[in-house]
Amino acid sequence: MTLPSWTLLVQSILSGLFAGALYGLLGLGLSLSWGMLRQINLAHFALAFLGAYLTYQLSTSFAVDPLVTLALIVPMFFAIGAAVHALLSRFRVSAFNSMLVTFGITVMVEALLQWIWTADYRKLESHYGEHKLRVGSIFLPAPEMMTLAMSVGIAVATWLVLQRTEVGKALRASAEDASIAAAFGVNQQAMALLLSGFNAALAGVAGVCIALAYTLAPSQIYTWIGVIFACVMLGGLGRPLGPLIAGCLIGVSEAITMAVASPSWAPLVSFALLMAVLLLRPGRV
Repeated sequence: MTLPSWTLLVQSILSGLFAGALYGLLGLGLSLSWGMLRQINLAHFALAFLGAYLTYQLSTSFAVDPLVTLALIVPMFFAIGAAVHALLSRFRVSAFNSMLVTFGITVMVEALLQWIWTADYRKLESHYGEHKLRVGSIFLPAPEMMTLAMSVGIAVATWLVLQRTEVGKALRASAEDASIAAAFGVNQQAMALLLSGFNAALAGVAGVCIALAYTLAPSQIYTWIGVIFACVMLGGLGRPLGPLIAGCLIGVSEAITMAVASPSWAPLVSFALLMAVLLLRPGRV
């Protein structure tokens, strides 16, 4: 085994940090849904790729700036998320059954993506991809830096809202003890719809980040499910900063593994970390 140069190692660490930021952004909505609403929403991944394809289409066909597409995608996905939660609540779907129902929604969205955009690979060519910040021999791509900034900003803002605002306190109270929260006048249904819409909007934001930095294909919906679940479990359910920290840890670990050993070993990292936490600290999640 040949050790990489310092330049390659630093570049790999930064690449892992950027990938981990996207893991954290994708995991944030899933963590809040699972931890605070008791819903395992696999449709979160499908919404992210639907947002990525919408960004691709609006940018290539109508010359809309990828970041401007957020003005359409965020409110649209908020409404979709609230509607899905209303459907699950209407039929009193349990946590396990919510995973099955939302997996069905994921399959339907994948079929929709293949019908509209086919199974061919697509890549968004934006002006953001042409910009790279160079620090010595290290390159920092603009799309990845934007993803890192948005992921950190959203995670910190979400934590502040949950900890410092009345809405956040109401959401946490409903998650801890719904009956006591209702007795103190908390509208649980309204809070749940608000949080579900917010989680879906997060998927839309993640979709824009995916479109900026990655090649798109409908089958890739399932590619990151395992690593995002690892981020959520390692970071803790319902903890806004947890998935981001865990995602960066996993991303950097995978990148170093690819640089030092072999790319084929990288997928083992996230699950090895998850197994270690589950075995050594079973009460962590």
